[in-house]
Amino acid sequence: MKTWFHSWRAAIRIARRDAWRSKGRSALVLAMIALPILGVSALDLTYRSSELSPAEKLERTIGAADARFKDAQVSGVPIFQDPTGDMHTTAKDYKDEPWPSGSTDVTKAIPAGSTVLTDGSGSAKLTTAHGLLGAEVRELKASDPVARGIMTLLEGRFPEKNDEVMATSHFLESSGLSIGATLSARNFDRPYRIVGSYELPDSLATDQVNALPGAFLAPYAKAVEKAGLAAPDLSVSYLVRKSGGFTWNSVKEINTKGIAVVSRAVVLDPPAESEVPLNQKEGFGGYQASAEASAAELASLATVVGLAMLEICLLAGPAFAVGARRSRRQLGLVGANGGARSHIRAIVLSGGLVIGVAAAVTGIVLALVLTLVLEPVLEDAMGQRFGAFDIRPVELLGIALLAVLTGLLAAVVPAFTASRQTVLASLTGRRGIRRSSRVLPVIGLVALLFGGAVALFGSMVSQQVVLVAAGSALAELGVVAMTPALVGLFGRTGRWLPLSPRLALRDAVRNRGRTAPAVAAVLAAVAGTVAVSTYMASREAQNRAGYEATLPYGVASAFVQEEGGRDAPAVREAVQRNFPVDVRADVARISVGKPGCSPWDSGAGCGRYEVIVPPANECPMYATAPGGGDPSEKYTPEQRRKMLTEDWRCMDSASSGMYVSDGGLLIGDASLLKVLGVDDPATEKALADGRIVAFNRALVDKKGTIGIKQITDIPAADKASEEGRPAPGKVSTLSAYLVPGEKKSYGLQALMTPATAKAAGLSTAPLGLYVSTERLPDSEQRQKLDSDLAKLGSNIELHLEEGFVNEYGIVLLALAVFAGLVTIGAAGIATGLAQADAEADLKTLAAVGAPPRVRRTLSGFQCGVVAAMGVLLGSAAGLLPAVGLRLTEERDELRYYEQNLAEGWSGDLTPPDVPIVIPWETLAGLLVAVPLGAALLAALVTRSRGALARRAAT
Repeated sequence: MKTWFHSWRAAIRIARRDAWRSKGRSALVLAMIALPILGVSALDLTYRSSELSPAEKLERTIGAADARFKDAQVSGVPIFQDPTGDMHTTAKDYKDEPWPSGSTDVTKAIPAGSTVLTDGSGSAKLTTAHGLLGAEVRELKASDPVARGIMTLLEGRFPEKNDEVMATSHFLESSGLSIGATLSARNFDRPYRIVGSYELPDSLATDQVNALPGAFLAPYAKAVEKAGLAAPDLSVSYLVRKSGGFTWNSVKEINTKGIAVVSRAVVLDPPAESEVPLNQKEGFGGYQASAEASAAELASLATVVGLAMLEICLLAGPAFAVGARRSRRQLGLVGANGGARSHIRAIVLSGGLVIGVAAAVTGIVLALVLTLVLEPVLEDAMGQRFGAFDIRPVELLGIALLAVLTGLLAAVVPAFTASRQTVLASLTGRRGIRRSSRVLPVIGLVALLFGGAVALFGSMVSQQVVLVAAGSALAELGVVAMTPALVGLFGRTGRWLPLSPRLALRDAVRNRGRTAPAVAAVLAAVAGTVAVSTYMASREAQNRAGYEATLPYGVASAFVQEEGGRDAPAVREAVQRNFPVDVRADVARISVGKPGCSPWDSGAGCGRYEVIVPPANECPMYATAPGGGDPSEKYTPEQRRKMLTEDWRCMDSASSGMYVSDGGLLIGDASLLKVLGVDDPATEKALADGRIVAFNRALVDKKGTIGIKQITDIPAADKASEEGRPAPGKVSTLSAYLVPGEKKSYGLQALMTPATAKAAGLSTAPLGLYVSTERLPDSEQRQKLDSDLAKLGSNIELHLEEGFVNEYGIVLLALAVFAGLVTIGAAGIATGLAQADAEADLKTLAAVGAPPRVRRTLSGFQCGVVAAMGVLLGSAAGLLPAVGLRLTEERDELRYYEQNLAEGWSGDLTPPDVPIVIPWETLAGLLVAVPLGAALLAALVTRSRGALARRAAT
């Protein structure tokens, strides 16, 4: 034991001294190992610091209160909830009964003697320095000790009067306002002075304004209603502090009144799962990942980590090899003085150990420093403040051990190679005759064949992505093991090459110990790039084939439906001003109830409409049946399939496409037909004659009319819908013209002019516009339009049809650049080692009259040969996982298609097409540009003349 300790101690001291002497090589290897350690350590520190404890979460949600009470909006019926208060549902199952909906008085459930703080929130369009900005308005007395922790005051003070507010820093930045400025809201002429700036620790990017309870939302709602608009929704909860807090039994008792509770005591000390009634209800049990899923995640993580370590080892291994070669005289002296081969191996392995420990310390220390320094930047990027700066020593130690293990693995092959050198060869500098292992290529071939078989089995039989990934990784490792033999095969092409490339190829083949790892490193990087590029190119081709335009090419639409379309005129002018408009078509929608109601408003005075589909035109599979139920279930699969393929009522029609309004009905003129590409004089004439133009024949009854029902009693309509009865309402009947043929209308099902709507007694509200463009707007024009629309503060639905847009182009370019950098780096390392080894040969060439450029061209070709071999092998190896994954997806889609077809849910008789596309542009760049660039770069950085020296006799 003592001998072992002292021998390793001496080996480590020698390795540390050699690392210090070769600072450049040591720094290179240290950087290769330390950079991944830095990234993983920083990720661990960031994740753990952003992971809040239950106490920290409670501080940000309920402050210093003991609980938060909130109405579950189920009319006060008993509910079940989870311990955190995030999920709840009614205690009773309402399968065949109307779901309870309505509010209850929460204050009656608050125990007497409790301290209560009201927390209300709503939304408003607030005035800013640029225009209007939709923001949340929160009424909470933030200065109260009960609310401590919910809001963090940054500057100024908390509101103390009803005409004072404070705003989040994000709101102040977006609005252009500052402390001391005043703000108000649209339709609300009461000014409020900003007295402070704050932030929400859990949501830094929130635009929010804080006021005292009752100071803003109630008067604002009255002003909005007075302007004929629907009042904004208001959400109210109560922060409660009570001596003793609220136990789980107390929470369950409060739940019987239809109130959900977030209790500090329960969250910090949750009950057992068996004591939570919600877990007993179907669909609400505890969700846990299956053992298979957990094993798959661990296997995927292990594969990624293993491949990353392999890549680093392949890149760093040659550096340790050249270090051992330059120290061969020193190692020979160790052997000459009685040192065993194990001592030689220990010295070289200690080099990996020293570099690994240094990389671990450097990476982790830098991660700690950078995470601390960049903490504000990370918090802004994540949108929340960290909790405590959480350092997990065990996790960091595990990451450090990975660095040490990587350093040791990178030095294993050089260590065994150095230990096999004889003492005489080490002292004289002779290399001797080195033969490649015949066993390793055989093992690699077996791994390649077995891995390929596993990948194909996973894609063709079992359809498991894990098997495809595992088989592909094993096959790639097999190709890596075969690299020395493959390098030898490449050497046979040297007889047809000129002098410099022939010397470079011969040198690469004769010194496979340094060539093979570099080629394998390039192979691994290129294989990953080719795999991802092939998969993404295939997905792009599939998405392109399945793309369906929502509008004609170059046509834009902009809709604004809130507040009765109040901002529609401003939206129209902004589009007209910023886009190269050719034809403009203004459109409106039918409005029921007060003019300021939005289509989805269900408040007092608001209503909705529906375009009636005659019973004879309804698809039997989808027709509403009295008493509810699914009518399609009474048909056999063959009957359903026949209806989907032969019955026009069930086939896809003009009802498909972009959503424009309820029933696909718009109010407009013939310019809309022109924008949508509907060129039919008869249709234009019918529209001008006051008829409603229909693109969907299911809307037109036998009399050639269309019925539009105005519904003013929404609760009665909802009840009728639950019971399977027609909704009560006034029906207006209009003469219709059915557009002949199957003209593509892009979601538009019916169109009538404003005059026709007025004659039928239908009120309208502005909606927006369609425009055709002379050319696609450029980036500057789009940015100007976005800026103008943002000033309105409205929710505007803007769409510009550009055709299919490839989302993967930048990713493919980034992958190609990454593979190129790794290739040049690995080839550069191999070239540097080759120059060190071939210095004597270069001096001999110079002595016999070779021109100075030979040194430069030889260096370039050495680098290019390594890059070319690695890229070629990597391109072939990378196709296997991509093809396997695409075959797996094809079988999944085919199985889903066959299942739908067998059950009668699909009428499409065309099987899915899952193409496999080779990204030839990326491959061409890798196969041609990268090796050529590597060769030119190596040639440029190499000196034409070496240092003068005497040729040593050997």
